[in-house]
Amino acid sequence: MKLRNFIVFGLIVLLLLGACKNDSEDTASEAEENLENLNKEGFPIVDDPITINFMTRKPPTTENDYNEVLVWEKYEEMTNVKIDWGLVPTEGFEEKSNLALAGGDYPEAFYTAKFSDVDIMKYGEQGVFLELNDLIDEHMPNVKKLFEQYPEIEKALTNADGKIYSLPTVYSPDFMSMTSNIKPWIREDWLKKLNMEMPETTEEYYQYLKAVKEGDPNGNGEADEIPYGNTNVDGMIGWLKGAYNIGNKGRKHAFTDLDPETNELRFYRTADGYKEMLEYINKLYSEGLINESVFTLETNEYHEQGSQGLYGSTVTTSPETRFGTDDFVGMPQLEGPDGHKDWVYITAPVVHKAAFVMTDKNKNPAATARWIDYFYGSEGAKMFFMGVEGETYEVTDDGESEYAEHITNDPDGLTFEQALRPYITWLGGGYPALVQSENFKGAENSPEAIEATKRLEPDMIDEVWPSFPYTVEENQRLSALKADIEKYVIEMQDKFIAGEESFDGWDKYVETLESMGLDEYMEIQQAAYERYLEN
Repeated sequence: MKLRNFIVFGLIVLLLLGACKNDSEDTASEAEENLENLNKEGFPIVDDPITINFMTRKPPTTENDYNEVLVWEKYEEMTNVKIDWGLVPTEGFEEKSNLALAGGDYPEAFYTAKFSDVDIMKYGEQGVFLELNDLIDEHMPNVKKLFEQYPEIEKALTNADGKIYSLPTVYSPDFMSMTSNIKPWIREDWLKKLNMEMPETTEEYYQYLKAVKEGDPNGNGEADEIPYGNTNVDGMIGWLKGAYNIGNKGRKHAFTDLDPETNELRFYRTADGYKEMLEYINKLYSEGLINESVFTLETNEYHEQGSQGLYGSTVTTSPETRFGTDDFVGMPQLEGPDGHKDWVYITAPVVHKAAFVMTDKNKNPAATARWIDYFYGSEGAKMFFMGVEGETYEVTDDGESEYAEHITNDPDGLTFEQALRPYITWLGGGYPALVQSENFKGAENSPEAIEATKRLEPDMIDEVWPSFPYTVEENQRLSALKADIEKYVIEMQDKFIAGEESFDGWDKYVETLESMGLDEYMEIQQAAYERYLEN
């Protein structure tokens, strides 16, 4: 009886696999036939209208029906392509997309998906996510141009098997205020009141913080100034790494870099420079120069304290946007005690690697490729971010695009984001598109942010690593190792800074990491690094 049941079960599995194979073959055959409806360039994309089914991560800042949003209404008219968006709120997207993929009931494409590298490789190898290499070569001229202009973008998207399965959010590499969107800021008026010059070294910055604490620069007779304020220490660490010769390959790699002495991959969270940086930050914290609540402060409290004019310095995107004040100016990269001075807190151009994927159920992959490719060129990027000329933006006499008055100064008192909602869907991020300075009007493109970036430019590192390409097996093992090693590093980082752990215990900290499998962790990183170099 057991043998018969096993045989029956095996037959059912084979039938299901055969049905899936037939479905996949039918879809591929239909896609081939649909090429006759495709225009290889220009608009419309297809002669006869088609509908493509998406599953879309929907941020709370966007409209509830994308087909009623101006840019998508306009784009449907241009292309003859209607999108069934399949909107899923951000908080439920991961669960719903995972269930859909596991159950086989998934759409033709995922939009603003932000799938993990593990998922990209898993479903790519299974054939669920379509390989895009040929589609890019034949039907995506804008993406292809980006690859030619910035080879690092293609390298970042290429997986361990040499294939590309997804399209990203891309920050144009020459939009440096965006790739360095989180920057150090200082109160310019307080520098003047304290009769101090702009700090250029870690020691000079320490002296400024002490002067803020002791010198009553706001002039109210109370010691209520906060020399440095934030909701965590991440920004300060990102800024100071380059003063201590660590973290020299950018923001995507928070634990590994290239050893300047050996030119080999290293785990810099055990390096002498890392320890020295933590000792410096511990000194600031123990002397009350960093807000005591830095490990627990909520974002709204941070904004409130900033708007009250209490902070002497911070690391953020834009104090004017965050706090509503123009008293801050950007700071330079500080020089450390050994003369090191590199701005390393830069993100790679590929931000969300899997903002968009196509699946094997897509009946019009070539048309879908042309549809999404438009937003990786200047013309499509302008439409995506700015909307429609004459309706949502105007072009000034000097050629600049500016949002229309009814958006920037809504007659009903709506905020800028609220006024934008009926026209665009980029609010909330994660979108598959090219972000360029001429089309993006967020805080990163404000005059003060551009000026702050210029202070950092002389010390910017030359090479910024994207995420490395791991195999499915490496990802599975690395995930387990990260859960122990990286979690422990962050816990101990905060304890060292707060003085809860003595630096006398540094050797024990290193030994604990080694016992957690640091050697294996680095072996996997080394294999992925070598693969990245070969791409």
